[in-house]
Amino acid sequence: MNATPPGGPRITITDGPRFALGALTVLPVRGVRWDRAAAGVGMAWAPVAGLVVGAAAAAVAWFLGALDAGPALTAVLTAAVPATLSRGLHLDGLADVVDALGSGRPAGEALRIMKRSDIGPFGVVTLVFALAAQVAALAEAASPPAAALVAALVSRAALTWACRASGPPPARPEGLGATVARAVPVPAAVLAVAAACAVAAGVGAAADGLAGALAACCAAVLALSAAEALLRHCQRRFGGVTGDVLGAAAEVAATVALVTLAVTTG
Repeated sequence: MNATPPGGPRITITDGPRFALGALTVLPVRGVRWDRAAAGVGMAWAPVAGLVVGAAAAAVAWFLGALDAGPALTAVLTAAVPATLSRGLHLDGLADVVDALGSGRPAGEALRIMKRSDIGPFGVVTLVFALAAQVAALAEAASPPAAALVAALVSRAALTWACRASGPPPARPEGLGATVARAVPVPAAVLAVAAACAVAAGVGAAADGLAGALAACCAAVLALSAAEALLRHCQRRFGGVTGDVLGAAAEVAATVALVTLAVTTG
C-alpha cells in the first residue's frame, strides 16, 4: 500500500522494511530513505529486523549445539551475533545513557555527556554486567536458539512501542531520536507489538509446548515493561529520548527477556 505524506514523496511498501533493516542491522540495504515519513513506517517494521537478527543468533546457537560445543561457548557466540548485527549500537547506547544518568548533571549537560564518544566507568560496568547476564541466561535457557530469537524479536518490538505517537518526545531537535520519536501511529505500534508477542509465543511453543509459550509471553511482557520504565525515566531526566536512549531500551529489553526465559525454562 502506498501513502503520500503531506508535502513529501510517496511512501512505498518497501520503504518500511528498508528503513528498519538499514537502521537496525548491518545488512547492506540500498535505497533507504531517512526522512520522518519513512521512519514512521520503518519503526513499525522494527520487529521484522529483530526477527532477522534473532534467526541468525538462533542458527548459531543451534549449530553449536549440534556440534556439542558446550553451553558456555554456545552462549558467548550466540550473544555476539545480535551485538555484531546491530553494529554494537544498542550496547553503546546503553553505556552512554548510564553514563549520562550516573553523572547527576542537569539535562543539558547530561545530554552532552551522552553524546561524547568515550565511555565512562558507569557505562563500562553496566556493559560488563549486561553482557554477563545475557551469556549466563543463554547458557541456562532450556532452548538457547528459541531464547535468542525471542529476545531479539521482543527487543526490537520495544523500539516500535517507544516510537509510538503517544510516546516520549525527542530530547534534541536533531539526530535519530528526533527522526523516529513519536513517528509510529498508535494503531500500527499496537499491531506490530501484538504480532511480535504472538510470534514469540509461537517460538516458545515450538521449543517447549504450552510452558514455552507462557514463558515467552512472560518474557515479552517483562521486557517491554522494563524498556518502557527506562524510557519514562529518561524522559523525566532528559526531557525526551535520543538514539542512545532507544538503543539502551532495546538492550534492556533483550536482557530482561533472556533472564526471564532462563528463570522460567532453565
